Amino acid sequence: MSTGHTHALPSERNEKSLWIALALTGSFLLAEVAAGIVFNSLALLSDAAHMFTDAAALAIALAAIRVARRPADAKRTYGYYRFEILAAAFNALLLFAVAGYILYEGWQRLREPAQVQSDGMLAVAVLGLVVNLISMRMLQGGKDESLNVKGAYLEVWSDMLGSLGVIGAALVIRFTGWVWVDAVVAVAIGLWVLPRTWLLLRESLNVLLEGVPDGIDLDALMASVLAVPGVTGLHDLHVWALTSGKASMTAHIVHAPDARPGDLLQTIKELLADQFNIFHTTLQLETVACEHGADGCNFVDHHHQASKP
Repeated sequence: MSTGHTHALPSERNEKSLWIALALTGSFLLAEVAAGIVFNSLALLSDAAHMFTDAAALAIALAAIRVARRPADAKRTYGYYRFEILAAAFNALLLFAVAGYILYEGWQRLREPAQVQSDGMLAVAVLGLVVNLISMRMLQGGKDESLNVKGAYLEVWSDMLGSLGVIGAALVIRFTGWVWVDAVVAVAIGLWVLPRTWLLLRESLNVLLEGVPDGIDLDALMASVLAVPGVTGLHDLHVWALTSGKASMTAHIVHAPDARPGDLLQTIKELLADQFNIFHTTLQLETVACEHGADGCNFVDHHHQASKP
């Protein structure tokens, strides 16, 4: 017995926001790369590297939304929603790679400081900050709905920090001449991004490994279902997420012989939707608990076993 299998499509608002952010980021990227080379600023180049990953992350996020809209078919009965999570995981790995590159280059610059043109560095960084703030504003509303959008938002957020760091470094160099500050800021940007990137990767892996979604207390869920009048047992419970915000659940429900299965099923479905925000459920109702092995409840065909020589 099951609820319906309708899944909401990825938000069109998120797609529009991603397109605007991508246009802004892509327009600024080439200018920042050129400025980093001309002004000999590692902090600018590190910020440009972040800007490149921003553009890549936004493009991947858009592609994931488009792919996720494909309808389910005979080979992929759940559709393509999981592609969004793959995109989020890829963006996290991309951020790790960029942070590693920045840390390496920053260390090299600390060993051999280079001259930096602080005035040009400052002007480009201020413009980059404006672009980042606009992009963050566009993605703000969707970051809590989708890990895919959250990955893109974190890319832009980290780049915003980079722009602030570059502005600070340019001002320090302008008034003190301490060119080594450029490398220190680049290293600080790399270190600051790593913990947030790890959180994004961990959330993505939890979905890919079909772990219990964040925010769902499995013990509380079991207690709530067992408290429903007529329910005498609960086993083979599985809760996972297909993609961000789309939790699913399967379970075997043991009930009293005099309980009405239709009414019981409706009560449990409403409980799961209202208290745990789970709308896609597949519940097997039983008056006697089925056989349960070490790897869960699997159908045992005793007639087939008896016919074996």
